[in-house]
Amino acid sequence: MTITKQAPTSAASRTLAGPGSFIHNVLGNNIAPIAIALIAVSVVLSFMTPVFFTAGNLSNIVTQSAVVGIAAIGATFVIITSGIDLSVGSNIALSGLAGAIVGQSVNGIMGVLIVLAVAVAIGAFNGVSVSWLRLAPFIVTLAVMGMTRGLTLQFSQGQSVYGLPTALNWLGSADLFGMKVSAILTVILFVIAHLVLSRTTFGHRVFAVGGNAEAARLAGINVKAVVFSTYVIAGLCAGIAAIILLGRLDSATPNAAIGTELNVIAAVVIGGTSLFGGKGSMVGTFIGVLLIGVINNGLTLLNVSAFFVQFVQGALIFLAVLLDALNNRRVRNLRA
Repeated sequence: MTITKQAPTSAASRTLAGPGSFIHNVLGNNIAPIAIALIAVSVVLSFMTPVFFTAGNLSNIVTQSAVVGIAAIGATFVIITSGIDLSVGSNIALSGLAGAIVGQSVNGIMGVLIVLAVAVAIGAFNGVSVSWLRLAPFIVTLAVMGMTRGLTLQFSQGQSVYGLPTALNWLGSADLFGMKVSAILTVILFVIAHLVLSRTTFGHRVFAVGGNAEAARLAGINVKAVVFSTYVIAGLCAGIAAIILLGRLDSATPNAAIGTELNVIAAVVIGGTSLFGGKGSMVGTFIGVLLIGVINNGLTLLNVSAFFVQFVQGALIFLAVLLDALNNRRVRNLRA
């Protein structure tokens, strides 16, 4: 029984490690329909608004997707292990505020380090609670979401922090080779995350734990350490996203990143990562991030109400979860 459950993961890992891994990733793992949907939506929007396919707007889509994209990298690791992180938006707000306060009083470099330290600490707290205390990920991260947002409002007294040092602003506002540094960094981090997830022992263990935690434990994998590590990675990604957001806004606001967790989960699930664990890819998440970014941008260009945009995001999550559930039910019936 153990061999039967782990075999698909191992086979997928070996295929991903091959020379045609990128093509396999796009054509397999149910990613092709998402890519087709991205192309179709882009074509439709190009007819509905001529501004959509301009170089400036396409660059703006990638730039605006940087915060959600980087946070989605960490969320992909977590969700593959059948976990969830609802605290990512509040993590971004609290770590960004802490870094801004320290950056103003000390210097920008110290502010950057504080952002990353606070974000990783929140991720580690989630990881310890889920792995060693064996608490439900949904409840833990929901509680942490409330606690961190409350601390953000308490420390800021509801006021924004302005006048950030250059070191805190650079990553989110600087240009390089005609593109925003944040957009370039997002692509680089996705490539690194893809290689880690598909071509390293750690990545294989993440899939194994998500596919069958008990089988992974019997195979000698330290399940608790793997789960803990994914939440730490999610915290680190939230910290990087917080630095980008600080530079984009040139300020730290207590209401920053509200609703970001919705976009992050939507991008990951739409990208083919199963909420039941054991299945997913960074290529799929990247396409999911772009799809969310394109839809948000297109609806904005069409002057659609922001409230309806939120409805569309929720509907996309519902549809992705429904399809995932139906697919898992079909697989179980075939095995039976």
